[in-house]
Amino acid sequence: MIDLGKKNILGVLVDALDYDAALRRIIDASCQKIPLSLSALAVHGVMTGVLDSEQKYRLNSIDILLPDGQPVRWALNWLYGADLLDRVYGPELTLRVCGEAERRGLPVYFYGTTQTVLDALASNLRHRFPQLLICGMRPSKFRPTTDPEKREIIEHIKESNAAIVFVGLGCPRQEVWVYEYQQALSMPLLSVGAAFPFHAGAISQAPEWMQRRGLEWFFRLVQEPRRLWRRYLFLNPLYLLLVALQAAGISFATAGRKPYGELGYG
Repeated sequence: MIDLGKKNILGVLVDALDYDAALRRIIDASCQKIPLSLSALAVHGVMTGVLDSEQKYRLNSIDILLPDGQPVRWALNWLYGADLLDRVYGPELTLRVCGEAERRGLPVYFYGTTQTVLDALASNLRHRFPQLLICGMRPSKFRPTTDPEKREIIEHIKESNAAIVFVGLGCPRQEVWVYEYQQALSMPLLSVGAAFPFHAGAISQAPEWMQRRGLEWFFRLVQEPRRLWRRYLFLNPLYLLLVALQAAGISFATAGRKPYGELGYG
């Protein structure tokens, strides 16, 4: 088990930890009924904090930022000698958490995406984990939520008796959601990237060999070129350049600008 704490990657405080450490912290918080916010960050997620001071503040206020992308893991190993053998991939962590939740009888809740994807996700997870307690699901509104709607969402989750909440709204909306709800809900809130559509069978995952070599971005770009080309063809090279500058001694401040008000993504 590896948990070396938070490390500065371009001003974003990413946790240098492995699956076992992440799983232990999630289950401990769930059993103790205490708040725990978590997000799985690939390069795009890190760069949202680099390019937006308010988003950096949100990210650095989240309890655990996982090295979800291989280039993020590589940066931790290169800059800090973390010796992480693998990334902590949101979809894989989702399965590990669901397996442990099934074993311990911890109810789970899914927030985000569409009802169609949620239904397929629940069906597939129940097939894989027959005793998993799915106590609630709610699709995204795909628009900002009002204050009354936010209060209603909080009450719905509380009344479901959820012990763990999975959030799938897409980056950066899901990180904003976790940041804004983390003090209102005494349980782990896990922002897990593309885990919902992957495990629902709505989107194909990259082959394992591409994932190991940090080429998942290319696989997804081929699948959704019109939506993703700007993200990958601009942000990935910029990320590599900035990490090289950090390795050469350039410092990146971790202080962001506290957001004024809430975005209320739902």
